[in-house]
Amino acid sequence: MNHSRNLPRGLEGRTALITGAAQGLGLGIAESLSRSGAAVILADLQRQKAEEAARTLSAQALEINIADSASVDRCFEKAMGLQGRLDIVVNNAGVGQNVAPTVSLTDQEWQRVMDVTLTGTFYCCRAAARIMEKQGEGTIVNIASINAQNPAALVAAYNVAKAGVLSLTRTLALELAAYGVRVNAVCPGPVYTEFNKTVMAQRCQTLGITEEQMIERIRSSIPMGRWGEARDIANAVVFLCSPQSAWITGEVLRVSGGLEGVSAAPPKRTTS
Repeated sequence: MNHSRNLPRGLEGRTALITGAAQGLGLGIAESLSRSGAAVILADLQRQKAEEAARTLSAQALEINIADSASVDRCFEKAMGLQGRLDIVVNNAGVGQNVAPTVSLTDQEWQRVMDVTLTGTFYCCRAAARIMEKQGEGTIVNIASINAQNPAALVAAYNVAKAGVLSLTRTLALELAAYGVRVNAVCPGPVYTEFNKTVMAQRCQTLGITEEQMIERIRSSIPMGRWGEARDIANAVVFLCSPQSAWITGEVLRVSGGLEGVSAAPPKRTTS
């Protein structure tokens, strides 16, 4: 089945930079933007992996460490050097949290998640906004999570970081509207990527169930009856970057098969 025929066109002549684009959702988004006509730049900490993926898309790759503001600024400067403009930025890069009750969450783990998932998104938004203000146009799409709206237990840092991404999105939408720059967010539901596999393995341990049982438990909780795929999220991102969404800014689009969140409360822990 050719999924590209369902994608909006109208991105020809546009340049798109996607962070965390070497694999998973980021790569799926890059592929869909490329098929929609955009010239794509894959930005990732895994430079070699990004370059390999870029070759399959006839795209370009740049190294970025979103937790380092100097690295972000260098990357965006290089992106401008490659194409002369930057029309679309998709802030997809982030890290998950090691599953733990909030009372056991260490300072280091809290800071690690905040530094990348929230502060890193801020650095990239700031760099993109500076460029797009001067251009007088542009589109930023931030990848958040259904956890931002309906927090799940045992991942407090991740919940808070993604909620912060939504607040940042809405703030920037107001600040950049006068410059013709749109800023929106997508909240994905469960997609079976490497990112999700790691968190799921930890949750299986805390619940004492197998991975297969966990996969089925989540699948059965989704109203549309299936896990999401990268293209489901990518299609939403392409729409928000396309002319079809020209009067949409400051919005949060949940793409989750109808799942609003995972609200199950964990059982009482045994204490020594």
